[in-house]
Amino acid sequence: MPVIHEFAAHPAATEVLAVNAHDQGPGALLRTVLLVLLVGVPLTAWLLLRGYRK
Repeated sequence: MPVIHEFAAHPAATEVLAVNAHDQGPGALLRTVLLVLLVGVPLTAWLLLRGYRK
């Protein structure tokens, strides 16, 4: 099991933590919702319209 103190002492660890600390807000959630909509709406439309062909 890695020791947390060794990770925290690494200079790049503070940069990673700083980037994550500033990445708060609706950005990730908004991207996820848009991705689900862009994939889900055409897929749902295709499934529904496929049944009406018969």
